[in-house]
Amino acid sequence: MLTVVTEDGTTPSGSSLLDEIVREGARRMLAAALEAEVNAYIAELSHERDGDGRRLVVRNGYHQRRKVTTSAGTVQVRAPRVNDKRTDEVTGERKRFSSAILPSWCRKSPKISEVLPLLYLHGLSSGDFVPALEQFLGSSAGLSPATVTRLTTQWQADHTSFQDRDLSATDYVYVWADGVHLRIRLEEAKAAVLVLMGVRADGTKELIALTDGYRESSEAWAGLLRDCARRGMRAPVLAVGDGALGFWNALNEVFPDTRHQRCWVHKAANVLDALPKSAQPAAKRAIQEIYNAEDKEHAAGAVRDFERAYGAKYPKVVKRITDDEDELLAFFDFPAEHWVHLRTTNPIESTFATVRLRTKVTKGAGSRAAALAMVFKLIESAQVRWRAVNAPHLVALVRAGARFERGHLVERPETLAA
Repeated sequence: MLTVVTEDGTTPSGSSLLDEIVREGARRMLAAALEAEVNAYIAELSHERDGDGRRLVVRNGYHQRRKVTTSAGTVQVRAPRVNDKRTDEVTGERKRFSSAILPSWCRKSPKISEVLPLLYLHGLSSGDFVPALEQFLGSSAGLSPATVTRLTTQWQADHTSFQDRDLSATDYVYVWADGVHLRIRLEEAKAAVLVLMGVRADGTKELIALTDGYRESSEAWAGLLRDCARRGMRAPVLAVGDGALGFWNALNEVFPDTRHQRCWVHKAANVLDALPKSAQPAAKRAIQEIYNAEDKEHAAGAVRDFERAYGAKYPKVVKRITDDEDELLAFFDFPAEHWVHLRTTNPIESTFATVRLRTKVTKGAGSRAAALAMVFKLIESAQVRWRAVNAPHLVALVRAGARFERGHLVERPETLAA
């Protein structure tokens, strides 16, 4: 078939000749696959005949043309039709042929169905789908705002199922905890979303729990941790969080043997905000000397240096570090390869940058349930790209009780050495 092409490589319809070729190829391949599927179905049942010897399953022309949106664009297809005269012995109803390639309800490929919620979650308003994708896909079929609106109901169901899953088969050695506040359009106050992420024994990172919490209170955190314990979660070896007392009080109640590590990003911001601007650059460098120290001994020395430099003028500010010194330096007792992961809650903070983009575009979620569902789906989509911690093989040794000094393994339990 000849096609007129303009100088810029487009056809009279405005689309690229390359796109037209790809769409035509996709249409032909889909048509051939549907023909092969129907022919195989009829051949398999060719022995099914009525009392007069006539076949019960035969071809019956084609269905009406319909548009199907695929990753190659929108193609028109006429699916073959089958006349199946057989009767189900149990229900007494006529049997029907159902295509596994192109079900009768299908108007877009599963890949497109995956892309729509991701675009929505990452900042594209549901009302912008048609103008944004119509040019790219060649049609607006299946791209209505109602498509995404229906998905939010499914996301809420997915989140509920996630929160009820069994945790006994998974061992989380390290966990990060943080509360993230999201704007809810229908409420004056921001919603506090409690997030718990962990490192499995194989070194991979994973979302553990995500729930609504009132102002990050001890009761809210305790409820989340108790629910995790009820579903089989073991006490982690180390928990990393900011200075919110609610989480630490709850952790002491539910998992009293878990060690505490305070987030250095939150602590540094807390300390610097209490100092004059003129003193902040030098103080920031002094704080970095602490958590970037060669080992715990040098870090403790850097704390003393900070105390001498600022203790006389700003004793209350210095106490914000010295009072929490043990919990700020806890990460030095673990493998050196893990220090960069354990001294901050950055895994949660970086993930929620996308959440804040989404809520900024929509000017806040419409309800708390919608906010939780949105956050859950965002983290679920981001989770596949999370890197394992450095030296993942050392995580299992940490769980087994191995001892580390200056970041290096110095002792292994007899059971591991055997």
